[in-house]
Amino acid sequence: MANSLVTEQLKELPSRPGVYLMRDARANILYVGKAANLRQRVRSYFQTGQKLSPKLEHLVAKVSDLDFFVTNSEEEAIVLELNLIKRHRPYYNMQLKDDKNFPYLKIDLNEDWPRVQITRRLEEDGARYFGPFASARSVRQALKAIRGIFPFRSCNKTFTSRETRPCLEYYLGRCPAPCTGAIDKKEYLRLIKQVVLFLEGKQDRVLRELQNLMEAAAEAQDFEQAARIRDRLQAVDSVLAWQKMAVRVRGNQDVIALAQDKDQAFAQILFIRNSRLIGREGFIMQGTHDESPELIMTSFVKQFYNSAPNIPPLILLQHPLEDTAIIENWLQGKKGAKVHLQVPRRGNKKQLVGTAAENARQGLAQLKIKQLATPQTLSTALKEIQQELKLSHSPQRMEGYDISNIQGAAAVGSMVVFEDGRSRPSHYRRFRIKTITGANDYAMLQEVIRRRFHKAGKRADNNSDWAIMPDLVLIDGGKGQLNAVLKVMRELNINVPIIGLAKENEEIFVPQSPRPIVLPRHSPGLRLLERLRDEAHRFALGYHKKIRHRETFTSTLDSIPGIGPHRKRALLRRFGSIQAIEAASLEELVGTQGITRSLAQKIKENL
Repeated sequence: MANSLVTEQLKELPSRPGVYLMRDARANILYVGKAANLRQRVRSYFQTGQKLSPKLEHLVAKVSDLDFFVTNSEEEAIVLELNLIKRHRPYYNMQLKDDKNFPYLKIDLNEDWPRVQITRRLEEDGARYFGPFASARSVRQALKAIRGIFPFRSCNKTFTSRETRPCLEYYLGRCPAPCTGAIDKKEYLRLIKQVVLFLEGKQDRVLRELQNLMEAAAEAQDFEQAARIRDRLQAVDSVLAWQKMAVRVRGNQDVIALAQDKDQAFAQILFIRNSRLIGREGFIMQGTHDESPELIMTSFVKQFYNSAPNIPPLILLQHPLEDTAIIENWLQGKKGAKVHLQVPRRGNKKQLVGTAAENARQGLAQLKIKQLATPQTLSTALKEIQQELKLSHSPQRMEGYDISNIQGAAAVGSMVVFEDGRSRPSHYRRFRIKTITGANDYAMLQEVIRRRFHKAGKRADNNSDWAIMPDLVLIDGGKGQLNAVLKVMRELNINVPIIGLAKENEEIFVPQSPRPIVLPRHSPGLRLLERLRDEAHRFALGYHKKIRHRETFTSTLDSIPGIGPHRKRALLRRFGSIQAIEAASLEELVGTQGITRSLAQKIKENL
């Protein structure tokens, strides 16, 4: 039932296309939607006797305020709707996971010596973009595959002067070393053109060009060059063999299918270019509970192609869309050419959709395996931990601690937090050990615990994360580490359940008990505690490596006259490693803030 404010707002809605926003009592945006007719669409949520899904019933019950934007067309409404969803991330909208930061491959052909780069910014800068890819891992795999066929530069050198010797990438066959003059600009740009054609799916043209180049090199008796091109031909051939499908396809098209499980769906896209399957990507849609496959598919198509630099003329779908004609017009406006959305019922296209659907089902199954745990498993694990450790209530917040050092050097500590069995990275904390010298893990643990819970006492009256007390503290270690921490907790008068988890036999040590608790190896409770312990170890080790790298870096530079803290920081920010500084040219070093030519010469001599 709408409140009085919403009732009055419903009366004043215009019969125009646009976008509407539903807000709760605190003015938080709950849902963003588009409509061909704002008046009809929004009022339909609140009509007496209207049958809504459980999700929409829950949404409508929370609505305390309405807002809307009028647009000139439904296509404009789609664009505005997508921008508002991306900006506000409303709870009741289905959303592509991490869609704000999808990675792309970028080739800026305006550069003198173009690179193939990974970027998360899609800009109108004249560069060529390929993607989006589902994750950084998948885009790195694509980049690796391309570099296995076509060598190109990956450095950011400006080539103001010619290098005397190439870098390691040249000897690995991954860069043609334009910095040394090993390849001229015309030949290098021909390589980049082949990369672009390959990414566009025009491998037949690449094969013809390579064949002609190989024959020309052989006629000129440049057999070394001919052999290199032959190897590239064979690599492209092997890719084409992988791209052949049992189903005969034609032209350029994307094929999209879904697999749904409760509040998430897995969307699989097959990319077909020039009648070949050139790749596939899987994406996760969140907030799909109680939503129909048609609505999920509609939401996915809009959000994916809003970020896609390339749209094919044909898109095959497993389920029909809402407002198909409107979305086709919107896609046509983005592409500048006709785009057709089709749900095939038979033939080769139907088989293609079936292939995508099977891939989606397999992808969802793998996703569920990879996810840390289902809510039911986590609930079982937390109950088991409570029972086995005889806790007064379920450990909703657990904190894990570990120490990392090498013989006391670069010593650090970590604090990681799990809430309701899931990691809470925003609450993680790391500690640089300040008061302990030498290898004394017990004393280091005591310092970390003392600093953490001393902060809790000082900030108990505010909303700081430090003031939140855990329901369980886990120490990476056995009886010795546990007793060391208990001593500090007694000093601070902190009464929190504490355990130690020893790696060797996965034994759980508890205070005032001579014998450890041993849970079954496949126990959900033990697996959750192991994850907490391992996460604390990973976080501490990562910080330790960072500190050690920084100290090694700065100590090497300390031996160079004229290099002080400010110049060290400037070099660190620009180059990141001693090896990178050693490989840098004099001009690159001089381009660093505070580095003169004479100082750059000293750096090169010393390194």
